[in-house]
Amino acid sequence: MLLLISDANIIIDLEAGEILDTLFQLPYHFAMPDILYEEEIEEGSPHLIAMGLKMLVVSGEYVEYAARLGEQYGDEPGFNDRLALALAKQESCPLVTGDGNLRMLAAKEEADVRGTLWIFSEVIEFGLLTQQQALTALHRMKQRGRRLPWKDAEKTILRAAYNTKQMIT
Repeated sequence: MLLLISDANIIIDLEAGEILDTLFQLPYHFAMPDILYEEEIEEGSPHLIAMGLKMLVVSGEYVEYAARLGEQYGDEPGFNDRLALALAKQESCPLVTGDGNLRMLAAKEEADVRGTLWIFSEVIEFGLLTQQQALTALHRMKQRGRRLPWKDAEKTILRAAYNTKQMIT
């Protein structure tokens, strides 16, 4: 199974949409840096490990890489987000993030980056959400102040539903 490294942003987006459980039903393994989990996620979402989220240790070499990224590009994204990118590089796997600054940095570093819209597409194409359920989740995210390209998100959901013949009639 493909390993995907997540930042906190994806978890927060999916929690806001009340579809976090679908993430762990996808045929992928999800992990994040242990320090990121401990500092940003654990207190509010201790159930994630039981759901399947794995904690991985970023090696010293890649911690240094994350620090150098801050020196080279500045403090945005923050250190923990740069650790997620470093872990994706360390494990040679995709990074899943909805953070615009982290996406731009990952692109500069030639990392494979996927985001919240990709997650929507995957959960629909794997039959875990219907088009209507995905649109409802998207609406919840918007109502709860998440920041996504809303029109693009709707198009992604409609395209994924069309590809799986789940169109609302």
